[in-house]
Amino acid sequence: VSATCVRVPVFVGHSESVNIEFEEEISVEEVREILEDAPGIQVRDRHETGGYVTPIEIVGENDVFISRIRKDNTVKHGINLWVVADNLRKGAALNAIQIAEVDKTNGSIFTISWEEMALQAHQARREKNTRAAA
Repeated sequence: VSATCVRVPVFVGHSESVNIEFEEEISVEEVREILEDAPGIQVRDRHETGGYVTPIEIVGENDVFISRIRKDNTVKHGINLWVVADNLRKGAALNAIQIAEVDKTNGSIFTISWEEMALQAHQARREKNTRAAA
């Protein structure tokens, strides 16, 4: 995977041009179907003027938006994507919570819900404040 992040002055959001090289041939349609079935992903890929997602359109969204799915002819089994997300919503904190919520039947080592995590953090903060006041 090769990602290009272009920094432009926007209030919210980040965008990346992502180039993926697979070991075997994969079609644009297969990639689109896989992404459409993935939780937390929205595909908005219209091959027309304005048919791709920009940061201004996704402000306040938790999902990651994919558009401009196309073949990368510079490598043998390549695909290019345009990826956009609200970096204030879909960032490290939300990702950590979503990972922690993965059911342990899926092989995850995490068995704590985000509510439990928040409660534990609150209790730890309260205990720290109590010790500091003593």
